[in-house]
Amino acid sequence: MADIIVVDDDPSLRAMLEDGLSLAGHTIRTAGDAPALEKLLARPAPELVVLDVGLPGEDGFSIARRLRLSHGFGIIMLTGADDLIDKITGLEAGADDYMTKPFSLRELSARMDAVLRRRRVLDAEILPFGVFSLDLKNWRLLDANGIELPLFPTEIDLIAAFAMNVGRMLSRDEILRLAPAHGEDPMDRSIDTRITRLRRKLKSANHDCDLIQTSRGKGYMYRGPSRAIQLTATTQRAVPRQPPSLSQSLREAAGNSLAI
Repeated sequence: MADIIVVDDDPSLRAMLEDGLSLAGHTIRTAGDAPALEKLLARPAPELVVLDVGLPGEDGFSIARRLRLSHGFGIIMLTGADDLIDKITGLEAGADDYMTKPFSLRELSARMDAVLRRRRVLDAEILPFGVFSLDLKNWRLLDANGIELPLFPTEIDLIAAFAMNVGRMLSRDEILRLAPAHGEDPMDRSIDTRITRLRRKLKSANHDCDLIQTSRGKGYMYRGPSRAIQLTATTQRAVPRQPPSLSQSLREAAGNSLAI
């Protein structure tokens, strides 16, 4: 559960979100504009801010840019306009995710959980990926002996997407959002091609287990290390690391329910 601030100029929506999210165990504080938000931020910082774009005075885009400069908490932006440019602007401003009104409380809750999970992962020194370890500080993958695997940055992005979504089926569209192409990889053609190549490299490192599982027509899933692998990993020497600033394009989709 988390401390969350909801910023929206609609009192009825604020009340509805406060009631619904409180039932899920979250601590909810609300604000109607930027000055009210600043007063709440003077207290202990939240883990997540749900921020409406169309606020009176300073708009949500401006607030998100300012918050991202000095705070590390998650940001989910809300808007009444289903416009691609607005979504891109919000993500470039520093938002972790973006939702269009009307939306379901269930979907918002799922997206909040995803952002909170990713943000909390950043506090970890190491992310396990089978018998491998994902070095978040240097953005590299190490084998059980601490030796770095020769992978493209886009392949590390893929591993991070799966390692941060253990047990969750990711569609190809979601994977493209979580691990977009950056241009460094001359053979980067499609998600299927990238995953096939990644599997081949992981297996060539003497790892004969298919970590990334395929579900025909649905996507791909990383189920996580087995208990035996987890016990082995705990005996390995940890490498000092610090959490990196992950790409703002890391985001997830969630299920739908009744619209608010």
